[in-house]
Amino acid sequence: MTAPYASDPAHARGRRWPEEELPFRSSFQRDRDRIIHASAFRRLKHKTQVFVEHEGDYYRTRLTHSIEVAQVARTIAGALGLNDCLTEAVALAHDLGHPPFGHTGEDALQALMQPYGGFDHNAQAIKIVTQLECHYADFDGLNLTWECLEGIAKHNGPVTGALPYALAEYDAEHNLELATHASAEAQVAALSDDIAYNNHDLHDGLRAGLFTEADIVGLPIIGPAFSAVDRKYPDLDPIRRRHEALRRVFGAMVSDVVETSRVLLADSGAQDVVDIRHLGRPVVRFSEQLWTDLNAIRSFLFHNMYRAPSVMEKREEVTLVVHDLFPLFLNEPHLLPDRWARDVAQADGDKTALARIIADYIAGMTDRFALQEHARLIG
Repeated sequence: MTAPYASDPAHARGRRWPEEELPFRSSFQRDRDRIIHASAFRRLKHKTQVFVEHEGDYYRTRLTHSIEVAQVARTIAGALGLNDCLTEAVALAHDLGHPPFGHTGEDALQALMQPYGGFDHNAQAIKIVTQLECHYADFDGLNLTWECLEGIAKHNGPVTGALPYALAEYDAEHNLELATHASAEAQVAALSDDIAYNNHDLHDGLRAGLFTEADIVGLPIIGPAFSAVDRKYPDLDPIRRRHEALRRVFGAMVSDVVETSRVLLADSGAQDVVDIRHLGRPVVRFSEQLWTDLNAIRSFLFHNMYRAPSVMEKREEVTLVVHDLFPLFLNEPHLLPDRWARDVAQADGDKTALARIIADYIAGMTDRFALQEHARLIG
């Protein structure tokens, strides 16, 4: 049953460029479908989370991660009586703005863009879906609903203070009410991201040999999961044992969000989605105990995976790639592909405008393409 505080496509705030809606697909379904068909979404196939794209076929990419987030988000949204299509759309779009090489690439681009307004992947996602995807005859971008844009911009909470330039520019023309919380659907997408990446980083770290099962059985949630599997399947094959344990970890996180959020939503007194936005606090959360346990897991992953010597060595290599390409294009913009020539001409020598064009170009690169271009242009 749909909850009263769920986002209702029949009462959506519409799109920036009015379109006739379809009788067989809701506005939120169309948002989801447009995101799936976007070029930026397809490029996520060759953008990685932690490992660089060519390091192995089994590691998660931004695309597989986004699909996993969407699956978790649909499950939680359904359990809470929310609109699963809007939740799925926000989940699928949440990483569109990430540059190549995961957070390493973003750190490098953020440092390079500091004199030109900085770089933020959430703001870049808004720029992609409102401007950079140029496939439709009547508008730039995907012309998503206000609710979907709101969810992409602030699924992690209100956006206050100095706004990233890409987000500020769009918000000035189409107010996304950045100071409020997003819908419950967008909040579900944010928590689903946490669940998905913690779970699959454990999988990928084990597969990469950065740590072993023996290293993680002392961690909360994980230790009890392995114990439960060992009791039920005492002589299980190691690979099956790992999978059975980690899927229990996954299930524990999902169940905790559902149970905790049901109570928070019931206690909120919210009668509609507007009430959710103006509560001043999130209504989709982990319990305090699970949040504490999850921080212990995050700390382990930070020291044993994200800062592992082999990962740090690769971080240095790919940081150099971004740091080489950016100033090269800034000083020689004619090296950009022909389809960027019009944008460069419009910049008319404005270095900030040119830097932002180059940031858009580099952010759109896949890991593979960035490495190829670096080899071709720099050697």
